[in-house]
Amino acid sequence: MSALFPEARLLEIVFPDHTNHLGTLFGGQALAWMDKAAFIVASRHARRTVVTARSEEVNFRVPVRKGQLVELVARLVEVGRSSMKVEVEMTAEDPLTGDSRVCTTGRFVMIALDSNGSPAAVPALPDDLKLALGNFSAD
Repeated sequence: MSALFPEARLLEIVFPDHTNHLGTLFGGQALAWMDKAAFIVASRHARRTVVTARSEEVNFRVPVRKGQLVELVARLVEVGRSSMKVEVEMTAEDPLTGDSRVCTTGRFVMIALDSNGSPAAVPALPDDLKLALGNFSAD
């Protein structure tokens, strides 16, 4: 993912209560952390209340083990009238060796709301990002 895009970063550590009977991160916990990162970057861009409309193409590539550090990077990659598409990449790191691997990726569509709970307009991406991406619409 390019560093040009608005982004949010979160760091977590995988504790025993985040894991299943195999000692690996619950998929639902991974999704919750990814959704949280997507929410933060979308909220900062829209400066409005934001909700998750959907998650798309979530890929669990490798297991995340108890005790590993997890870094989530969420980047805003598309903006429609009220919607924002966010790509999230989660990397697991062994805190003792520093070895890290991308473990999970996914896309989330977030919707900005007005004070009545109706979809609300969000700012467009800066022109230099539009040029980098070409023409699109997330709505």
